[in-house]
Amino acid sequence: MSTAPEPEPRAPKPAALVFDDPLSQQSSDDTDRGWGERPGSDGDSAADLKRFLDEKPPHHI
Repeated sequence: MSTAPEPEPRAPKPAALVFDDPLSQQSSDDTDRGWGERPGSDGDSAADLKRFLDEKPPHHI
């Protein structure tokens, strides 16, 4: 009684190469979104003061 050898596990196929121009796509850095904005700030002067005090360097105390 002979048994067949177990097949070796196959290596996964490599991902397909994409030769598109990467500079033709817009990145998240190309937009103004997220640059120093805080969520929910609608020009509230109290919120502006809090942000100023939170971000003030220690040598400006």
